[in-house]
Amino acid sequence: MKLTFLGAAGEVTGSSYLVETGGLKFMIDCGMFQGGREADAKNRRAFAFDPREIAFVLLSHAHIDHSGLIPRLVAKGFRGAVYATGATCELLGVMLPDSGHLQEREAEYDRRGRAPLYTVAEATASLRHLVPVEYGAELRPHGQLRCTFRDAGHILGSAIVEVEAGGSRIVFSGDLGQPGHPIVRDPERPDAADVLLVESTYGNRLHKSLTQTLDEFAFALNDTLASRKGNVVIPAFAVGRTQDILFFIAELRRQKRVPAFDVYLDSPMAVAATRITLAHPELQDRESLRMQAWLKGSADGRHRGGEGGRVYFTEDVEDSKRINSIRSGAVIISASGMCDGGRIKHHLKYNIPRPECAIVFVGFQAAGSLGRRIVDGAKRVNLYRQTYPVRAKVFTIGGLSAHADRDALLGWLGNFRAAPKQCWVVHGEPLAAHALRDAIEQRYGWRAAVPAAHQTVEI
Repeated sequence: MKLTFLGAAGEVTGSSYLVETGGLKFMIDCGMFQGGREADAKNRRAFAFDPREIAFVLLSHAHIDHSGLIPRLVAKGFRGAVYATGATCELLGVMLPDSGHLQEREAEYDRRGRAPLYTVAEATASLRHLVPVEYGAELRPHGQLRCTFRDAGHILGSAIVEVEAGGSRIVFSGDLGQPGHPIVRDPERPDAADVLLVESTYGNRLHKSLTQTLDEFAFALNDTLASRKGNVVIPAFAVGRTQDILFFIAELRRQKRVPAFDVYLDSPMAVAATRITLAHPELQDRESLRMQAWLKGSADGRHRGGEGGRVYFTEDVEDSKRINSIRSGAVIISASGMCDGGRIKHHLKYNIPRPECAIVFVGFQAAGSLGRRIVDGAKRVNLYRQTYPVRAKVFTIGGLSAHADRDALLGWLGNFRAAPKQCWVVHGEPLAAHALRDAIEQRYGWRAAVPAAHQTVEI
């Protein structure tokens, strides 16, 4: 059996792994590379295999860095099934066509006149390959294999993927959630693996406590909305992070720690993802009920009034443009989370030059992304071929991450009864991945390694 690391090896995005056994080829994830000058070239590069030879795909969750190249895989000849949890399949019904739309829009601005990576039509066609799987149910996608999806606690529908083949058990962690994080349940904890792939996004860092995180978030809101009379712009991933932000706003309102303000959720995909989240209470923890009660009216296309302001779900382009005329008192949540596409770029254009406003980053910013440049202190940014000064105040609130931090990752690994024969540290920038590898070796005495991109190993 052979395993090839096609992406997320020494970097955070592009999660994709090829498994070959007994003449069978299948993939775990098929993610898009994001951030950095080389991302587009990596995405456009021909697959390192014939897509027609891939029997099936096991998909850990819906985030585009794990799922975003599925339409391209199908367009290049893949004809098999893409197995994912039911909630992931629902989310992809929104996310992949939206990604196709963004690809078409980016192609319009491409000075070299290149075709889009894939189109809305190709993304929509790829949805026919989705096959829903329940957590804990045994899946037999091929006679040689048994697979099980476990709750990863990262976003709605996220999964740890276990594969048993050729007498070996391979466990792919996918993206693991932080224990105690709101809305989704805590990650399940497998206890045995012959081969283990573990993510390392925050493998060298600890998150602040939820209490500290709420304090920081409350300060950013009060400082901007009450003291400086500006707007707060929050770049957020449409799935997972947006719903977390809404939960924390609801919690701060309940505690009466923030002034009345209006919230604009300006992302059709985030609105759709929030509606899907509200439709799956069985996958959520009890704390999320407060957010659900607050949002119920908005999810039906209305807004909620009363104490603490209102929340608006904006899907229409004209409604989105009207937000640009608001000079103060608004919290604007929009995608993409790393600021490289979507409506967030328009909101940055109208607010980042204003010193009374704030940009609040609540998620990981990959190297090379626009969000990362702002977080790292850029004085000027380019938006739609124009340069704008960065005068808005920039806040980074790391405790809101839906990724497990170093101690949570080590705690999850500590549930394994014995050391895996192979432990591969993936989905992390080099510093984070190597730090987690060292921590694994020091704490548990396991042999662990960080793979190189396109490295192939024998299992």
